[in-house]
Formats: sequence, structure tokens, C-alpha cells
Amino acid sequence: MTIARAALHSIWQQAGLPPEALECASLHGSDPVFPSSFAVGAAAQGTIAAAALAACELGHARGMPRQQVSVDMAHAAAECTNWFSLDGEVPELWDPISGLYRCADGHVRVHANFAHHREGALRLLGLEPDVATRADAEAALQSWSALDFEQAAADRGLVVAALRNFEEWDATPQAQAVAAQPLFTLERIGDAPPMALPALSADQRPLGGIRVLDLTRVLAGPVGGKALAVYGADVMLVNSPNLPNISAIADTSRGKLSTHVDLATEEGRATLQRLVADAHVFVQGYRPGGLSGLGFGPEALARARPGIVAVSLSAYGTQGPWAGRRGFDSLVQTAMGFNQAEGEAFGHAGKPRPLPMQILDEATGFLIAFGAAAALWRQQQEGGSWLVRVSLAQTAHWLRGLGRVQLTAAEQNARPDIEPFLVTTTSGFGQLRALRHSAQLSRTPAAWTRPSVPPGSHPPAWP
Repeated sequence: MTIARAALHSIWQQAGLPPEALECASLHGSDPVFPSSFAVGAAAQGTIAAAALAACELGHARGMPRQQVSVDMAHAAAECTNWFSLDGEVPELWDPISGLYRCADGHVRVHANFAHHREGALRLLGLEPDVATRADAEAALQSWSALDFEQAAADRGLVVAALRNFEEWDATPQAQAVAAQPLFTLERIGDAPPMALPALSADQRPLGGIRVLDLTRVLAGPVGGKALAVYGADVMLVNSPNLPNISAIADTSRGKLSTHVDLATEEGRATLQRLVADAHVFVQGYRPGGLSGLGFGPEALARARPGIVAVSLSAYGTQGPWAGRRGFDSLVQTAMGFNQAEGEAFGHAGKPRPLPMQILDEATGFLIAFGAAAALWRQQQEGGSWLVRVSLAQTAHWLRGLGRVQLTAAEQNARPDIEPFLVTTTSGFGQLRALRHSAQLSRTPAAWTRPSVPPGSHPPAWP
């Protein structure tokens, strides 16, 4: 059994889904497909196959025949690069201040793509954000200990990670907390009868009629919502009119409705309550506890909409001293040892190397879609309201457990051609060239039928 198929079987079994459905999955290809000493292709293929197969199994529970799901590893890994262009231009995805820096005793990675994170990190270094350059930040960090700067940033709600190797990470209390948790959790959180889902016709994609509220911004959550949309769900992206977004929203909004709701106002909270009343799935990636104080924690959702599936995304999981810490894929890679291990695998122990794509975000996103569909399937069989939890750190721990890949010298420098997997569509952001979805469904092909549009393009109402 290949690594990807073993991963798919493990994910499927953990969710308690019917084992006979696995016979409908066909996986092709093997690592390496991108230059990495980690099984990033298997992680992409396994999680995408799981999401697609779970959507189809929910369709089967709604009265439709099972269908074959085929996933090519090269296509799956390419999809997880999240590559796109707008009107022929590839947007710059990283702020100049973002990246890896040398400190007095090691390295730190700073994430500065949002203005408040950028300004906060620069002010912590004693720099004026309006005029500071990357060279200024490099010079200022020379006097800091990596762990001290990481902690000082965390104390201020900023996003910084000190570079660790695997041994150093494993010695931390947070590593032990993450290792004690499964890849994801599906938990019944309330009583409810099986929810009456809309009737599904033979030509509809398997999630047709399923209503999903997507309260996420970066990057795993939007990927999860995009996956649910490609299998037919009505996904409504709910953005605050007061918060920024990253340029990747042009790609990750494919297939979605997009509305503005200001949860800082009573009117906005009432609007979201009305949307919840007719939703089947609620996905959120706010900081831990951020929505509970506004009345949209999992238990409150279950009371307001018995039978709902709530999906919660975090950076470092729900256990351990870092449970409330903010984080992004690049930082989790750095903190948990992947950058150091990748550099060593490429013969550059003193030059940390990132993974070739943000696979923690991407795989976690497809686990969001998988968890939502799996919990809906469980809801149909058992009733109840359900809570799905995923985190970037749990996905990273799982990726490490998939084992390492030995690369030849040629494979260290080779990147596959993604051109065969690209498609051009019209969007609300311009001509969008991006990756087609890699899961091929035999009876009802996966597709994004709504173009991506800027935040707030739709009214806060279900179609």
C-alpha cells in the first residue's frame, strides 16, 4: 500500500466512515513530485482524496449511487502550490519584512503580511514602521535571542517563530501536547435528530444544497471552503468590512458567495444568527475563543441550529501552552523543525529551507472539507450536533509521521510543469489563471460554478 493510500485509509477509519467506500478511490503517482525530503505529494493526494470521497459518501447517504474518485499525485501537489495569476501577473504574496532572520543565537521567522503584524514586529525591534527597511530589521535582530524574540512577539499577539530542529521541538511542552492529539477530532456536542437535507438529483454534485458559512481568511480555512464549493456546497464567505485580506483570496474565493458582516455590531451579529439558522456547516478560523464571546462558539451554534457541524481551525491545537498562540503555515514549519530538517536534507545544514508549498495550510484545508462532510454523514446516521477540530500543528506532526523521501541530485532541483493543470476563468478580480481541482469524480465532475468575487459582493442571504 502506498503512503498516500495508507494515509487515506487512516483518515477514513478515524472518522468512522464505511470502509467499503474506500474501494471507490483510485490514487496514482508517488513522491517525489516536488523537491522535498518530506512526503508532501502523499499529504496532498491523501487529504484531497479523503475530502472528495467523503463528499461522495454523503451524496450516497442522500440516495445517490457511489462514484469513483481518482486523484493524480502530481496534480494534487501542484494544486497545493496555490499558484495563480491575475491578468497575466503573478501577485507578490509576501511582504518585504516577512521571512527568516538571523539572531544572536539562531534564527526567527517573521510573518508580516498583515499591516498590524508588520508594524507590531518592527515596533518591538525599536523601529519606525513607516521608514524601516528589511536591512534595519536584520540589524536590530542581531541583538536578540531567537527564543526571547519569539516569546516577546507572542506576548504582544504577533506572529513570529524561532527556528528549531526536531529534537529541540520535541522537547517542548507544546510538542508533547500536539503529539498526544489525533490528526483531527470529530466530537458530538449536542442532541438533535438527523437533519433533513435538501433533495439531491442525479446530476447534482454530492454536496448540492449544503449551506456552509466560511468565516476564515488565511489560508487553510479558505482552501477548505473552496473544496466544499467544488463538490457542490453553497459556501458563503463572511468577511468583516474592517479586516484586510491577502491576495490569495482571488483564488480561494472560487465557487463562493462573498458577503460582509460586521460582528462588532449588534446588527451584524443578528445577521449572522439569521444565516446560521439555515446553515449546515459553520467553519471558523478566528483566534481561539474569539467567536465564543460574540455568541458563536460551538455550543451556542448547536443550540441555535441543532444538528449543525461546527469546524474549528487553529494554529497549534487546543491543548498545551501554545493553544492560544497565533500562527501561520510558514511559522509552524519553522517552529516544529521542518525548515531545519529540509535544509539538512539538501546538504545545507546552516541554510534552513522551507517546504516547496504551504502544505500544512493546504492539507489542513482539505481536512476541513473532509471533516465537514464526514461529520454531516455521521449526523445523518446518528443525529446530534458536531464539532470538528483541526490545526496546522497536528497536520505537521502527521506529515512528519509519513516518513522521509530520499532525493537524487536531479530531483533536488526539479519542479514539475504545472501548465497542464491550469485553467483561465473570468473573476471579479480580473482574468484568473489557477489550478483545476485534482480530484476527478466519475459521475458528477467537481467544478466551481461561481466565479471568485471581491469581499462583500453578495448580500448576507442564502440563495
